[in-house]
Amino acid sequence: MNSLLVCYDVSTESKEGKNRLRRVAHLCVAHGSRVQNSVFECTLTSVQLESFRENLLKVIDREEDSLRIYRIQPSLAGSVEIYGVDRGTDFRGPLIF
Repeated sequence: MNSLLVCYDVSTESKEGKNRLRRVAHLCVAHGSRVQNSVFECTLTSVQLESFRENLLKVIDREEDSLRIYRIQPSLAGSVEIYGVDRGTDFRGPLIF
């Protein structure tokens, strides 16, 4: 499994940009947990990651938008400091819906 931090900045100066923003957010919500407006924590298999990345790259405009995917090494997973509202989800424990 890959632990990831996905961050994006989509230009919303045009109608197309606003549509891209909604599509990127929708993809991220489907694959992880929103921790800030444009930041998601995700835990994905390698296959899921490839598909997720491919779909995101189809949506963004590389001339106007920014997408960053950070891999979080397992040894660093416990070193995150959180202050204020914690919107993250611990995917290592049992998930109850």
